[in-house]
Amino acid sequence: MNGRAAEGINKQTSPSRGMRHVLALPMPRRCWHAGAVFMAIAAGTSSSGPTLRIAQRVPRTEAEGPGVRYALWVQGCPLRCPGCCNPEMFATERGTVETVEALAQDILATPGIEGLTLLGGEPFSQPGPAAALCERVRAAGLSIMVFTGHTLAELRAQARDDVDRLLATADLLVDGRFEKDQPETARRWIGSRNQVMHFLTGRYSQYDACFTAPNTAEVHFVGGKLVINGWPALADRLRP
Repeated sequence: MNGRAAEGINKQTSPSRGMRHVLALPMPRRCWHAGAVFMAIAAGTSSSGPTLRIAQRVPRTEAEGPGVRYALWVQGCPLRCPGCCNPEMFATERGTVETVEALAQDILATPGIEGLTLLGGEPFSQPGPAAALCERVRAAGLSIMVFTGHTLAELRAQARDDVDRLLATADLLVDGRFEKDQPETARRWIGSRNQVMHFLTGRYSQYDACFTAPNTAEVHFVGGKLVINGWPALADRLRP
């Protein structure tokens, strides 16, 4: 991390999750992926039950939805929007494969979180395992937020049981293709102006204060690796 990027970063610690740095910045939200087709990701099941191919995780973040959340980025995206901030998550053969049960246990063992946020990559490329994970987490009383490049109408038109199961778990859905020429600067957590936040249950309201607060960026050390989430342009400033 260079000296200039480190200036003004407030350090906070979590009892079991290590150090994080938080920047409260009124700046554009990260870009998310889009498209209209699904891709079957390898590793849907194992002898230990359904599995999910993931790219990265941040066990405690306030930059990926309301409250303190466990953020999980899935690996693999067939949509590949121009300007996407996570091109390393396009390839379906990268990342790591973990069982839904192990992921659920890790999420539920994380103290003080309000919910789970699924990002990517494209969560609806692995709808069955993603649904199984969200069902388990939701049953424990946590909320679910999902980012997708598909529109809600496109997802419903698929008429797929696994897609419908994942949709049924979501309290919040941010949908739509990322358009690099339409950056969103007013709404929190939204990548481009065409994207829509759907309130699918009564758990949250668009009038809640958290939806009008400034965007934030965070720097975490997860498993000895530097992970930057919230505002992608910050990553370039922090790289040596």
